Amino acid sequence: MTDFFPWEQHTIFGAGLIGCYLGGAISVQGFQTTLICRVTTKSKLTLGFKLTDYQDHQAVLPKIDVQDDKQLSSPDSTVKKARFLWLTVKCIGIKQAILDIAPLVDIQTIILCCQNGLGSEAAVKQAYPDNMVLRVMIPFNVVEISPGHYHRGSEGKLTIEQTPQSQIGISTLVMALQSELLPISSTTNMDALLWAKLQLNLGNSVNALADIPVKAMLEQRGYRKVIALLMGECLQVADALDIKLPKVTVISAHKIPMVLRLPNFIFTLVANKMLEIDPNVLSSMCWDVSQGKPTEIEHINGAILKHAKSLNIACPANEKISDLIRQLSDIKSLTQEQKPPISAEVLLNWVSGK
Repeated sequence: MTDFFPWEQHTIFGAGLIGCYLGGAISVQGFQTTLICRVTTKSKLTLGFKLTDYQDHQAVLPKIDVQDDKQLSSPDSTVKKARFLWLTVKCIGIKQAILDIAPLVDIQTIILCCQNGLGSEAAVKQAYPDNMVLRVMIPFNVVEISPGHYHRGSEGKLTIEQTPQSQIGISTLVMALQSELLPISSTTNMDALLWAKLQLNLGNSVNALADIPVKAMLEQRGYRKVIALLMGECLQVADALDIKLPKVTVISAHKIPMVLRLPNFIFTLVANKMLEIDPNVLSSMCWDVSQGKPTEIEHINGAILKHAKSLNIACPANEKISDLIRQLSDIKSLTQEQKPPISAEVLLNWVSGK
């Protein structure tokens, strides 16, 4: 399993915003690429496929192989087996995806799990014990500017897990797929990296409740203070687990909450990289809430609470934010103040117990 080559078939399953951008960036490099997506997404891609990013890199794809999920389940399906199967569904979609990807998998297929949060790859490994299953951390946001135009709106390198069995192959894959549109690296310490990403993802729930673009949210000190409270609890749990969070931004993990609490004019100077985000970017959880879809709250804030409970560590901020997100599933029962958009002042008062 160590000798695999990047020019073999890449299939992106569950191609939404992230998956379409990822598949497009791989295809631009000249590799065999197939996107498996919803019928509505496929119809958009017939109008053209364009990639851009916040640093003004761009590419236009004349053609890319796109199949919808209904074609995959058809007896007449001609979709190829995947050598690299990029699983880009959300954590909440893993259970169904495990069943749906069966026609794409053979003994040689390497499954790359691109989910936020912690632990979703365990079910994939259980379902496909004979396949190599590797975790992937995707730090950036993607927005759809227009039908078929996918824009990477923030910094960060896609990072692939490197195991003793995959070391040679993953190094080759990283070098081959590396591009300006898709910076890539690998790591032998994915557990710690995913905890570092989890810390950053705690802003997703706040963004969903604020219901404004991420950049606009970070420009308001009240929202940043809420995120700092959530991160402080996350770091307390990580420290108790003896997990050393790597530096995934220009600011180290333990200093981020302190920087978030700074007054606006100092924050703008110190953390200008944090604000180097496309002004249209919303978190995936914000999109889910706005569309009435289930969220990944149990795999992000909920993952911290699960570990905190086993360690007997109180995490009241994460508990309150998690409760607010869960309550959005029954939005009719909420007061007007509890419905997004919730102001920074109101949200901070709720979370801090004032």
